[in-house]
Amino acid sequence: MKSSIIDSIKSLPPLSTTIVEINRIYADENSTIKDMAKAIENDPMIIANILKIANSPLYGFGREIKNAAQAVSLFGMNMTRSIAIGNSVKKLLNVDMQPYNISSDEFAKISSLQAVLIYKWYRKIDKQKAEELYLAAFLQETGKILIASEIIQNDEAISFASEIENSNNIAMVERDYSNATCGEVTALVFKHWGFDNSFIEMIKYSDNPSAAPEDVKEFSTALNIVKTVVPVNRPFSEMSINFGLKKASDAGYDISLLEESISQIVDSLQE
Repeated sequence: MKSSIIDSIKSLPPLSTTIVEINRIYADENSTIKDMAKAIENDPMIIANILKIANSPLYGFGREIKNAAQAVSLFGMNMTRSIAIGNSVKKLLNVDMQPYNISSDEFAKISSLQAVLIYKWYRKIDKQKAEELYLAAFLQETGKILIASEIIQNDEAISFASEIENSNNIAMVERDYSNATCGEVTALVFKHWGFDNSFIEMIKYSDNPSAAPEDVKEFSTALNIVKTVVPVNRPFSEMSINFGLKKASDAGYDISLLEESISQIVDSLQE
């Protein structure tokens, strides 16, 4: 990894006091939904993002969600925390995704789609693991922000974007230009912010799950499958879906569960 990227990570500001409080509440076994709702009410941006996501057809709650308490009650503590952290992280970083041929809004949408897909798919397998994976899927592409910044500073945006546009292996292009994959950069970002080791490791190996330690290999594999189906250059394309299904099959998954989840999301996007 280039020293300039490492220096950028070291200079990142701390997470907001709201996120620190959300993490404290989440870790406290005696905390309640009400405590979580009260914490996010202190941050208008977090509330706005949670309500936007709650009212998205992707989740299909079937009624308008109007306040923090309703949203937290429907999402639960884990997913509420994930959404709050995810949007706060994007807010902290300077998002210019030009080298990846997408806007900051498109990047945020792709991150959200990866999270939705892994949740819909994995809750059919193991609901607890689905909730653990949701945050990782939502944040696993964070490193792309720093890689994009590095590419722009080195005046390599045009050549990088050209390679990304048609690539079936985005991680390889990232390594060619920055000496690191997105997963490796993202892992260092969350190590800097003091996240737990298993979360860091599952993201670190999400571009190369075969090298992952046994205790996180399943998680890294699932993250890799999701980013294969929903890559930044062609999310939910026929080719991307087929590549993802092949990886899922090779990993021993019942691909019908993944196919069903993909269809649900693609259908909701067309509504």
